Amino acid sequence: MRVLVVEDEEYMARVLEMGLRREAVAVDVVHDGARALERVTVYDYDAVVLDRDLPGVHGDEVCRRIVAMDLGCRILMLTAAGRLGDKVEGLGLGADDYLAKPFDFPELVARLRALYRRSPTAHAPVLAFADVRLDTDRRRVTRAGAEIRLTPKELTVLELLMRADGGVLSAEYFLDKAWNACTDSSTNAVRLVVHTLRRKLGDPRLVRTAISAGYYLGTE
Repeated sequence: MRVLVVEDEEYMARVLEMGLRREAVAVDVVHDGARALERVTVYDYDAVVLDRDLPGVHGDEVCRRIVAMDLGCRILMLTAAGRLGDKVEGLGLGADDYLAKPFDFPELVARLRALYRRSPTAHAPVLAFADVRLDTDRRRVTRAGAEIRLTPKELTVLELLMRADGGVLSAEYFLDKAWNACTDSSTNAVRLVVHTLRRKLGDPRLVRTAISAGYYLGTE
């Protein structure tokens, strides 16, 4: 899952960024509405965590414009205004969910994952391929019943491969969906993660290479 965090308070933005990355979420951060509108037209985000009280272009207007673009990304409005009327107004603007500050971080993560599962392409919480199982909520991977420890990036790459259901995914696709805009942005980074993921999953090998095309899951 790739998320854009739009939050003008830099400390809060850093907390959200660090916490979501620990949950195997690719995160980009901007601090104003104008930058947010630029980013959503360039990158394919699954969700936007949107502070309502933004400088420049107000969060309400950002929400309206994203909805009008029909980009398919979900909007979780995050704001200090937690009264019922504020929530109703925010949802009326087109937001998919509304969370008032202060909040518990696990609730934010749970709400984002719920929104991800309700995206235009349904996302099941438990994925399976051959003898590999991935519980996306618990971030737990097993093969033949034995647990496998993966890094957040390896988890994300595996999830994308499993959701592709045997389809070939290019290195550029992984960069777009699993990497941040300003870091690790090279196909060599994808190749390294795929290499370590293969090693940890063990034999028989499941992560295959389609020459000059990308990677896929296969048993032969």
